[in-house]
Amino acid sequence: MKIVIVGAGEVGCHLAKMLSMERHNISILDTNPERLNKLSEEADVVSLCGSPTSIAMLEKAGVAQADLFVAVSPAQEQDVNILSAILAKRLGSKKVTARINNSEFLEPDHKALFTEMGIDLLFYPEKAAATEIIHLLQQTGTWEFIDYSGGKLQLIVFKLEESAPILNRLLREVPNGTEMPLFRVVAISRSGQTLIPDADTRFLYNDLVFVVSKPESVEYVMERSGKNNIEVQKVMIMGGGQIGELVAKQLENRVELIKLVETNIERCEQLSESLKNVLIINGDARNIDLLVEEELRLMDAFVAVTGSSEANILSCVAAKQAGVKKTIAEVENIDYIRLAEGMGVDAVINKKLITAGRIFRFTMSNNVQSIKCLNGTDAEVLEFIAKPGCLATTHKIRDLHFPREAIIGGAIRGNNSFIAQGDFEIKPYDRVVVFALPAALSKVEKYFA
Repeated sequence: MKIVIVGAGEVGCHLAKMLSMERHNISILDTNPERLNKLSEEADVVSLCGSPTSIAMLEKAGVAQADLFVAVSPAQEQDVNILSAILAKRLGSKKVTARINNSEFLEPDHKALFTEMGIDLLFYPEKAAATEIIHLLQQTGTWEFIDYSGGKLQLIVFKLEESAPILNRLLREVPNGTEMPLFRVVAISRSGQTLIPDADTRFLYNDLVFVVSKPESVEYVMERSGKNNIEVQKVMIMGGGQIGELVAKQLENRVELIKLVETNIERCEQLSESLKNVLIINGDARNIDLLVEEELRLMDAFVAVTGSSEANILSCVAAKQAGVKKTIAEVENIDYIRLAEGMGVDAVINKKLITAGRIFRFTMSNNVQSIKCLNGTDAEVLEFIAKPGCLATTHKIRDLHFPREAIIGGAIRGNNSFIAQGDFEIKPYDRVVVFALPAALSKVEKYFA
């Protein structure tokens, strides 16, 4: 597939590296030669230095032959992304997407305007990150949480601590219903490696466990892992950028107390205008004395979303030591995600991975309804629609010879959901949740084509 990316910032570079590993033909356009030179050393891409709103540069990048055009210049360059996407579509790109930083554009009536201009997808990474944080505050016992088809199936991820009842037990020894299984363990991330478990896999301390569950079984799964949900009523947010503001905006009429700590006094004044039910504090949340003074120990949750991954991790560690039950850190340096996990941070948000999943779906067949790149592992979880006559519908799961690097977690059929076990049969039009390592993606896709 021919893909043109505009913007060699953090999001653009991550996309370029990920997509080049899938053997796509990648061209990347940016005005900064240093960023392009660094990316060229790390990924197999064609880099071009110039303006993404120049028709001549877009033609040089090959947009006329592009299967996918992705404009991901930094958020403050929203207009550049939109204009370059419109130009790319007019010049012949089959599908175009653009990064934005304005929620107003995502409203149904306004999205239709951009569709008429030819833009297939608008995405707002900061808003998506804020939404994930809200979900994690509702499911406080999890490292990550994903709903499918309005909650008919759920992927929950939790870390095994010393109190977990399943610690040191084999998977076969964990009760899981009789004729109707309650859940399926689809993967374990251990010491930086991701493995697809079998009946003889043993659960170990610090394992990150990925489970597909029916909604009525989530509480049971959490009990087995030694986790429980708490009601979040008092929240402290560190960082008043877009994500911090969006989280506070969604929470301000739903919880008892929100304290938002921001270092920039002018930004604090702006936040005071937009957030009427939030206590805005001007200060540095890395200052432990300030956190103590603001009664951090009384908070139910602490959310760190500054531009510094290191500061976010360390402040979450301090919050945890103060007794806060749920800590969430924005960690944009992917190498730091496992570090955050090892230091006791309860959950991690990464805009690059959120965006990658949205864009990656465009590189796959129409059978893929959604794809999510997961924190703490290099694997993806995908939702397929099983087309009539596809290979996945021809045998019971145990007889499909499914790739070893992938596993079917469950399926949604109409209003019903099913946990997939060996004798389960996929039917046409089932929505099927699959966990897959990178090496298996192309193989898995063939089963649903």
